[in-house]
Amino acid sequence: MTRSQTRLNLPGGETVPQQQETACPPWEKVAEAIEFVPDQFSRKTQPESVAREMLHCDATDVDRLVGAGLPVEDRDGVRYFDPNDLYNLGMYSHRRNTQPELAFRMLFRFAGRPVDDLLRPKTWSFRVRLECHECAGVAPWLLEGPDVVRFGGHLEEITPLTPSEGSAEYAATVTNTGARTPLVSATLRKLTRDYLHAGYRWQMIPVPMQADYALVHELGVTSCIAASLLLAERFRAAGYRAEAKRGWFTGVLGGALDLPHACVEVTDDDGVTKTVDIAKAQLAARLSADTEQFQELCLGSLYNKVIPSTASGNASFGRHECGSPQPAQLRADIRSAR
Repeated sequence: MTRSQTRLNLPGGETVPQQQETACPPWEKVAEAIEFVPDQFSRKTQPESVAREMLHCDATDVDRLVGAGLPVEDRDGVRYFDPNDLYNLGMYSHRRNTQPELAFRMLFRFAGRPVDDLLRPKTWSFRVRLECHECAGVAPWLLEGPDVVRFGGHLEEITPLTPSEGSAEYAATVTNTGARTPLVSATLRKLTRDYLHAGYRWQMIPVPMQADYALVHELGVTSCIAASLLLAERFRAAGYRAEAKRGWFTGVLGGALDLPHACVEVTDDDGVTKTVDIAKAQLAARLSADTEQFQELCLGSLYNKVIPSTASGNASFGRHECGSPQPAQLRADIRSAR
């Protein structure tokens, strides 16, 4: 396997080398490099037909992956897999034709362009549907909604949640904006650089597992929530006010893909609250060296493709107060308002 190197720019001119594999390894090698979702967090919901489609492979390839350790569950003669495991296999397969790779390139097309467009006000049609399974009756809904006003944005045309049974929908027109506010603290820059130098590998991870950020990092991997929780802890240990916060990465596939997100809000030495979006910096660096401007933007600044929420890093976005033992399920549909 050959490797090429890009560099991640940090505020102040510091750089972090980023490795990119360029060869196409056999499926056994791909599986060997993946940390599969542990049993206690694994949900094997995707049948083999979906696995073949996602990975652009055949039954023989699936056999090879299973033989190499891909966790599987047989139900009535059909093999089922965790979607996170399938996504990670595709993401690091280097075949360039798997669904995760194609989606990743589409997702980050903007990152190689000039960042000025990410700093202007942007308006989104924001809709969230909440569902309560095993619902115990009519009750109020609670939503950790868009939190853009304190960052210079605004909310309009709000359709609030009302007490109901089973499901509810919140809608609003959300305008957010960007601001170039790079980190000025040498300590924050060092802690950020140290995290990027640690070599954690980004993977798709179930949200409940991401909350156990110690376990995630012990496995040598990372994700937006786990990374933000750990980095916020390190910022606080250094004497800074910091909190991991959840939100949404917007406009993905025209709103068809729900992408909850997390980053760190930290009060810098200049008294300004900065946003450190460490996971997006890592992912952009993996895509291309042409994303250097965006990578730097992720380390302190705001950009208009993220809508922050009032939820903390390991909290759920919403709940139904009916008494059901099951948490509310939430799906966002966020589309550019033209």
